[in-house]
Amino acid sequence: MNTLTVDLETYYTDTDLGFKRQTTEEYIRDPRFEVIGVSVQINDGEPQWFSGTHAETKQWLMQFDWDNSMALAHNALFDMAILNWHFDIRPKAIADTLSMARAIHGTEVGNSLAKLAKHYELGVKGEEVIAAINLKRTDFPKEQLAAYGRYCMNDVSLTYDLFLHLLPQFSKLELRLIDLTIRMFTEPVLRLDKSLLEAHLKQVTERKEKLLKDSGAAREDLMSNNKFAELLRNLGVEPPMKISPTTGKETLALAKNDEEFKALAEHPDDRVQTLVAARLGNKTTLEETRTIRLLDIANRGQIPVPLSYYAAHTGRWGGADKLNFQNFPSRGENAGKLKSAILPPEGHVIIDCDSSQIEARVLAWFAGQDDLVKIFEANNAEIAAGVRKKDMQFDPYKLMASAIYNKSTQEISDTERFVGKTTILGSGYGMGSAKFKMQLKTFGVDIDEDEAARIISKYRETYPWIPALWRSGANAIESLSKGKTAKWGRQGVIEIHREGILMPNGLYQRYPNLRKMRDKDGKDQYIYDSRKGVTKLYGGKLTENICQSLARCIIGEQMLLIAKRYKVVLTVHDAVACIAPKDEAEEAQAYVMNCMRYVPSWAHGIPLNCESGYGENYGAC
Repeated sequence: MNTLTVDLETYYTDTDLGFKRQTTEEYIRDPRFEVIGVSVQINDGEPQWFSGTHAETKQWLMQFDWDNSMALAHNALFDMAILNWHFDIRPKAIADTLSMARAIHGTEVGNSLAKLAKHYELGVKGEEVIAAINLKRTDFPKEQLAAYGRYCMNDVSLTYDLFLHLLPQFSKLELRLIDLTIRMFTEPVLRLDKSLLEAHLKQVTERKEKLLKDSGAAREDLMSNNKFAELLRNLGVEPPMKISPTTGKETLALAKNDEEFKALAEHPDDRVQTLVAARLGNKTTLEETRTIRLLDIANRGQIPVPLSYYAAHTGRWGGADKLNFQNFPSRGENAGKLKSAILPPEGHVIIDCDSSQIEARVLAWFAGQDDLVKIFEANNAEIAAGVRKKDMQFDPYKLMASAIYNKSTQEISDTERFVGKTTILGSGYGMGSAKFKMQLKTFGVDIDEDEAARIISKYRETYPWIPALWRSGANAIESLSKGKTAKWGRQGVIEIHREGILMPNGLYQRYPNLRKMRDKDGKDQYIYDSRKGVTKLYGGKLTENICQSLARCIIGEQMLLIAKRYKVVLTVHDAVACIAPKDEAEEAQAYVMNCMRYVPSWAHGIPLNCESGYGENYGAC
């Protein structure tokens, strides 16, 4: 299969057309959008440049065998969207050096083509694009257009050479996941219900005004760190903390540039969103902004799903193009409203399948907590046999509650089961009693701190191999900081090397500039440089990172299995959504569930399971 490296140069302005003011989707679909020129390179041959009218450009592009080739670009989300939406070109395979670099380098190098070319000593990226601002194709003087062509051809050569450097570090499986991720955006099939979105926008706007009024928050409450922190606690949200670069001590992270504070703008509780928006001086909450954005997209056509491959440190997908499906509300007043506005193509259903407690299962297996693994296995058998939830003997949540409250599983109330569930799902990474108490309060269960401490202690006593994993994780961190090899967790799953922690997908989980520092109590604390700034690392946090990364590796393989038969349109955390013809909905659902129970060879022994649904909108799944 040939590799066709492609780069498109397009018209943009210094005011309202281009990436500074628009999303990728909005820019490419803007009526003023224009391709100035395009460069294509076949394998390692000489790049070619062409500039002409839309019809001439399409005719020139059609000389290449896209149907049997892999198209390569740096930021393929952009170039492949143009090829499909404007020229009806859909390559057999798609590769993206931006996605690859994000997985390999993270924050260490930067992901721009200029920085990567410098890092690998490939050459120098030009700056002719700066002089192209505000110029349509016919505005270019002949010499300037020729220079622009040389600039574009140089970008193509740099991209191809960069690909050759990155390729040995990538498995075929991960390359296929990049292809799948890009196509969710560049080959959109989902529709939007405009009337539902309009009604939702009206409701959200009215509710926001009422919530802000009812909160009674004065300006001094919003602006004071301590008072604002108390407002958050009253809503069951523990304020985010950070290490002060000035004092080296822990302090509230409530500044507009603090990542964890900004994340609260996407909190599922719209009361929290409203407070954050008020503190930042914004007039609209995320829910309003998101609804308006979806309405705008609906006016332009189908919804391209923008996902960023390897957005998180653990390899998980993240939102992109100012639309984060990962943070669509799943509970509260607005839960399901936006999802219900997302529709499949005519004659199809959306199938959404969510992996059941995958992190808790991976954690038990990785830690060698075999009794908990067997509970999950037995519970899977009960589910397969159709045993009603209230009659299950191996419900892991009831069994945890039984240990907490010293009762038989038959005596456990719904609230007690919920506490058991929160304990299993939330305490596996070393959560303390104060945070556990706040987490329960968020869900309407109020206990005192002594009771929270007792429950946490009971969890660690019941499943001792899990806290043992945290403790040994501290040794793993020390080895990692010294560039030494080490073993940690279940044998043969991960490898600790000088470069980082080698995961089963062949990619490293890295902790750049991992080093020791003294915390406010005078204790040694490991920190590293992350996308969010300086980040603490300890045994429980490393355990969380690795278990999330392992879960992501599993989901990735499962997603590719689903894609063999049905078009995957979205992945959110541990769930995968696809579309299928209406008349084979049940058959397709069974196939998808079978895929989501698939256990990769490296993960032998993890008792996976899933839940799924299908419907004529995403919210009905």
